[in-house]
Amino acid sequence: MKKVYGSAQEALDGLLFDGMFIASGGFGLCGIPELLLQAIKEAGTKDLTFASNNAGVDDFGIGILLQTRQVKKMLSSYVGENAEFMRQYLSGELELEFNPQGTLAERMRAGGCGIPGFYTKTGVGTVIAEGKEVKEFDGQEYILERGIFADLSIVKAWKADDTGNLIFRKTARNFNPPAAMCGKVCVAEVEEIVPRGSLDPDAIHLPGIYVHRIVQGDHEKRIEQRTTRKREDV
Repeated sequence: MKKVYGSAQEALDGLLFDGMFIASGGFGLCGIPELLLQAIKEAGTKDLTFASNNAGVDDFGIGILLQTRQVKKMLSSYVGENAEFMRQYLSGELELEFNPQGTLAERMRAGGCGIPGFYTKTGVGTVIAEGKEVKEFDGQEYILERGIFADLSIVKAWKADDTGNLIFRKTARNFNPPAAMCGKVCVAEVEEIVPRGSLDPDAIHLPGIYVHRIVQGDHEKRIEQRTTRKREDV
């Protein structure tokens, strides 16, 4: 199976349709599939539902799709740093389903493992539990959370071989592996594609069985929040 494509646009060819459900990796501005998100923007695909820890910032990440009104719903943990997200949500233009971060990651992982649901204590007694089944185990209440089964997964990795084995670098190994697992099709953008057999099997974070298409590209290295202090004279 050919997995390596020449561009993000080629890698998404034939996969996009209006109203689809997309699982996207990344945390803040780290490890987000920026090239694939730009390609989705250019394709004009609309009425999208995204499962992603957050929506990036106004002009980067999923934020660029909010600007063009291509997103109708977000399943997220953190929605700060994005003024357009806030504006659309408060005005009723954008639907939002809050998930605790661990729950969102586990919902993705569960979907990737074929698990339709699981029970967790996280969120019991809060608005997170509203409308969800509650079950008691050993005298403790747990709520039922559903596994996420997306139409498409888009992720960003550091290195890949042509079979789709992926290595994520440092903090980028956050939501990317579970997001990659839960889509019917997974497209990964990477910084470098290396020859087959050159990756240490023990260093591979996600096996190629989960990855259907790969594209190599140049990426920005943005800092979401830059904190500095005045230099002290010594």
